[in-house]
Amino acid sequence: MKAFSIKTQLIIFLSIFALYLSFVYKDALFLVTTLAAVAGAMAVDSVIVFFRSKKFVLTESSAISGLIVGYVLSNVYPWWIFLWASVFAISSKHLLCIRERHLFNPAAFGIFLATVLLGASTQWRGAGLWYILVPAGVYFVSKTRKIEVVIGYATAFLALFGAQAFFQKTSLLDVLIYQNYFFIFVMLIEPKTTPTTRRGKVVFGAAVAILVFILTASRVKFEAELLSLLAVNAFFLLLNKLK
Repeated sequence: MKAFSIKTQLIIFLSIFALYLSFVYKDALFLVTTLAAVAGAMAVDSVIVFFRSKKFVLTESSAISGLIVGYVLSNVYPWWIFLWASVFAISSKHLLCIRERHLFNPAAFGIFLATVLLGASTQWRGAGLWYILVPAGVYFVSKTRKIEVVIGYATAFLALFGAQAFFQKTSLLDVLIYQNYFFIFVMLIEPKTTPTTRRGKVVFGAAVAILVFILTASRVKFEAELLSLLAVNAFFLLLNKLK
């Protein structure tokens, strides 16, 4: 029996986790908007691929992008906001490319553009449930060989926010408890928009964490994690040269 691909496993995990969150928080609307995001992402991707190859396919990567959009955007907005975020996400994958590789994390790009152009906001459902996301995340990190990205991010994040907590006389435990584990273990490690070299992966993760700290301290209007990830995405091909 053929084993499920890592993408299929991620889809299964995110789907089950969504059902769990919807049940626990009695939020059926979360499932509705997430389904809209997934349907939009898969439809747009299929149309673009069809015009390019004359073949109709449903891709796993588009389903993952749609699921992430559903998790991150706030469902106080109508379903068409989620649909547009998915359109932005998949369009970026096909249009913003270098050497046949898309530059930006598609879901992050779509969500960010939805916040800028459509006035949407983020909610990050389940992002603090470390007891679910950390064990699952460690598995996916090992399978995608992105452990160095997480190590780089965690090291820089703890150093900066830990120092801030020390000087402000607050608890480092609070920093860990309220960490965005969904961002770390689902979005940050996206294989196609992160470096493949060991040093490049460490620097990538650390750079994202440093930007998150700077943007958070500066109280920027936009989501610090998304903006930081997209900014460093733009340089991941250069970071690949770090052996």
